[in-house]
Amino acid sequence: MIKVKGLVKKYKSGTLELAVLKGLDLEVKKGEFLSITGRSGSGKSTLLYQLGLLDEPNAGEIIINDQDISKLDSTERSRFRLNELGYIFQDYALVPELTAFENVFVPLLMQGLEKKDAENQAVNAMQKVGLSEKLKNLPSQLSGGEQQRVSIARAIGHNPKILFADEPTANLDSETAETVLKTFLDLHREGQTIVMVTHEPEYAALTDRIVLLLDGTIGSDKRNH
Repeated sequence: MIKVKGLVKKYKSGTLELAVLKGLDLEVKKGEFLSITGRSGSGKSTLLYQLGLLDEPNAGEIIINDQDISKLDSTERSRFRLNELGYIFQDYALVPELTAFENVFVPLLMQGLEKKDAENQAVNAMQKVGLSEKLKNLPSQLSGGEQQRVSIARAIGHNPKILFADEPTANLDSETAETVLKTFLDLHREGQTIVMVTHEPEYAALTDRIVLLLDGTIGSDKRNH
């Protein structure tokens, strides 16, 4: 599903140049639940942003679902992100004025779905994350864990090929975090490909495979099951 070869990402600060990813190679299979771990500053989120096309590498190759991403222009990249990928961040990023349902429904309309199809897919996504009873609640009327599950519903509403999650449990207490992780595991059982950045070893242990980053390179890559 994902093939990465020789991935390099550098950032410039004045005359200084910092290499965050240093010629990294990685493959993710279809249906795999992969966790990316490592110390703060090891390049976890940077790698996720490259894989999720939210940023562009300085060098290297990214192939997603047999599509060479480097051959796409900015419009095609945006369309690919919108149609093929889903994203979950630690801060939920919900629109406060919209209900939970509308936060999932509106992006589907923006992707060009007919109103009825968008409604059905939004309701279905909310059911998958166990929030059928909270469709009319505003984000301010939901707990942190419920808000994160709405953001998961929004990310899966259009049935993305790959789901990217950047520290999705960082702002949650352990009990709530486990509920969110259970949602990911349920989606994974249905065949969803998931790439998750986490600094929590116990959550990484629930995934199929753990990639440990060390200073912008892969320190270890081991299967859990």
